[in-house]
Amino acid sequence: MSVVFVPERLRGKAQVNPETLQRLLDENDQLIRCIVEYQNKGRATECVQYQHILHRNLIYLATIADATPATVQKTD
Repeated sequence: MSVVFVPERLRGKAQVNPETLQRLLDENDQLIRCIVEYQNKGRATECVQYQHILHRNLIYLATIADATPATVQKTD
């Protein structure tokens, strides 16, 4: 099950920390590998469920990025 799946009663109460983000990125890496493997085997219909999870994960990450204040990095 996806890291970002949270029951309705718990939504908005989860803490976003670096470990959770890394787990999500690792999960996305694995999902992409599965999708590519299925596509290479000509089994595109099996990819759909993984593509949906990947899409949900990416939307979640984008939402976090949009909600996080931008930091200005100084260049020397």
